[in-house]
Amino acid sequence: MEKPELAAKISAVARLRGKFQLRSGALADEYFDKYRFESDPAILSAIADHLAFLIPPTTDGLAGLELGGVPLATALSLRTGLPTRFIRKCAKSYGTCRLAEGGDIAGQRLVIVEDVVTSGGQVLASCEELRKLGAIIEDVICVIDRQSGGASALSAEGFTLRALFVKSDFGDGNPA
Repeated sequence: MEKPELAAKISAVARLRGKFQLRSGALADEYFDKYRFESDPAILSAIADHLAFLIPPTTDGLAGLELGGVPLATALSLRTGLPTRFIRKCAKSYGTCRLAEGGDIAGQRLVIVEDVVTSGGQVLASCEELRKLGAIIEDVICVIDRQSGGASALSAEGFTLRALFVKSDFGDGNPA
């Protein structure tokens, strides 16, 4: 699927209008419901095809952030052969008590995989915790950058954000 067709499909299934509070606390009249595009096998597969080109060649593994980054990282792992880790927002208090599931991360050059980036707050928090555990993180990839300061916030902390789409790629049209 070519990128313009993919953007149209994402817009049709996942672009909602209304009043929404974002994780950052900001209010928005437009929302990209990532679960709607991540749950569609054809769209998820096409997203993985395109995101694969954004992964730096020095990458040891993928780090999918809870919850939306997990299916994306899994699809990318299947596409690229790179191992994936599943990153919780906080370590669970039972069982393995780990923040990162799926294997060791110390010394691993990981690429963070996220669905939609707004302010970059959760990505920054996760990166900080992963670095404390010894992961090497410089790059973040996402499906949509809402162009709300996330790329600048990440850059200020030494991370490069590579987005498949930015909000302006979707124009001002109403979702289908």
